[in-house]
Amino acid sequence: MPKLVTELSPIEVKRLTHPGSGRNAMLAVGGVSGLYLQITPTGARSWILRTTIGDKRRDLGLGAYPDVGLAQARERAREAKDKVWRGIDPIEERKAARAALTASQKRGLTFGDAFRKYADAKLAELGTDADRTRWKSSIERFVLPHIGDMLVDDIAVQDMLRVLEPIWHEKTETASRVRSRIEAILSWSTVGGHRTGDNPARWRGNLNALLPKPAKITAKGNQPAVAMDEAATWFNALRKRQGIAARALEFAALCASRSGEVRGATWAEIDTAAKIWTISAERMKAEREHRVALTDQAVAIVEAMPRLADSPYIFAAPRGGQLSDMTISAVMRRMQADEVKAGRAGWLDPRSGRPAVPHGLRSTFRDWAAEQTDYPRDMAEIALAHRVGSEVERAYRRGDMIEKRRQMMADWAKFLGAA
Repeated sequence: MPKLVTELSPIEVKRLTHPGSGRNAMLAVGGVSGLYLQITPTGARSWILRTTIGDKRRDLGLGAYPDVGLAQARERAREAKDKVWRGIDPIEERKAARAALTASQKRGLTFGDAFRKYADAKLAELGTDADRTRWKSSIERFVLPHIGDMLVDDIAVQDMLRVLEPIWHEKTETASRVRSRIEAILSWSTVGGHRTGDNPARWRGNLNALLPKPAKITAKGNQPAVAMDEAATWFNALRKRQGIAARALEFAALCASRSGEVRGATWAEIDTAAKIWTISAERMKAEREHRVALTDQAVAIVEAMPRLADSPYIFAAPRGGQLSDMTISAVMRRMQADEVKAGRAGWLDPRSGRPAVPHGLRSTFRDWAAEQTDYPRDMAEIALAHRVGSEVERAYRRGDMIEKRRQMMADWAKFLGAA
């Protein structure tokens, strides 16, 4: 019969020491056959269950002492011996559990983290720093606000539509590139073992069944704009609406700016004393710094906006991030719906007959500058942040007519009825 080991008490276990020579000491503590306290020459202690599994003697670690106390070690030893009796190898079971946990952690990658890892690994393949900046900026501006915190394994076609639909018609070329870049990131994630299944950003046989072809949209021409003779009425209706998105749209109209420029506007970009809004090249479509001459009305909108803690954005979403393109567009859709409900045609583009959209306000401004004023063409184009002249002319043009443009924007605000 095996020799019975005296069952030690907690205080007796605490007093056990290494004999002072040799390797790790294995000291039986009793209570469960095969349960030992292992003590290293340096004094580190851990619990070991020495038992036979199948036809092999195995040592099973049960945790470090004193994190695992004597009573808990005996309970773990009993549970392990019960599994062995039932034909289960607790060591292999533990390895499998750890492997599953590791695999789960590898798959548990957010899209934001996948984007950054992909950028570190692959963007060096792009030609220039400017190319890499544009690539990253498009994901940061149009994708991360929607799905940046989602696990890549959870992203589905519906999430792609949330990202792409708001910009598919207004920024078709950009949206098409964004889709391709999302597809590349998710493909990298799949190969890396972070997700499984079909790529929800794939175009052929997938999104092409849900979104119109980019070439078909581009062929339709400019975005629907508010008619010039209805601009003041539209602007007055807008000013009566409540909410951050309505104020952002009002600011965009006064500045003749793109939705993305306004949604990404930060407090640091605005100099209310000088009445200038400076947008960095990284945020501009033309990749050149752009200055906007702010009217008194535009400055008043900024000064009336609440500052959210830890948010740099002037027109921040409730949680502090950027407003989505869809949120701004929704304001105009609701305005149009209210008009139709009241029995009126609403705010329709005079050329296409389609309901006006936020980006179309820039066309309204351009038509006003050309047909209702004597301001030079170049001045209006610069206000819209368009490229003016040849590359040689741009290289020699140092100024941006900011002070001359200030009067033009004041007249535009007056035309809208804001003055």
